[in-house]
Amino acid sequence: MTHHPSDAGIPLLTEVIPGPAPVDIARTAPAQPAIVPLEDSLALGDPRSAGVWDEAEWDRLEREIRERVLLQLLERIDVVLVQRVRDSLADALQTAVEGLATDIRAGLYNSVRDAVSGAVSQEIAKLKSTKK
Repeated sequence: MTHHPSDAGIPLLTEVIPGPAPVDIARTAPAQPAIVPLEDSLALGDPRSAGVWDEAEWDRLEREIRERVLLQLLERIDVVLVQRVRDSLADALQTAVEGLATDIRAGLYNSVRDAVSGAVSQEIAKLKSTKK
């Protein structure tokens, strides 16, 4: 599979994204649990909330991650699309130019051959008429 230089910013499904560093709960747990929004608990690596999320929170997290990945891909798609169109156009134009050059060469060959044949015929005709 060929990779274009413009594809470098597109994440691959095989890439491992490092998570937050583990936190020692015994030393950092406050006396009373704080209410932390979903995004902040992920950013802070709050292990207390990771095990007690209900299905709705997991669904919300999945939607947020999906939207972020989609936005990142959409930001790159224009660059990739333009590059691929340029590459395709360059190939198509090269093929068209080669075909056009072949046609012009063949036409020019025929024109020069006909012109030379006509000029030689005229010269031979003149020489024959002067020898008589």
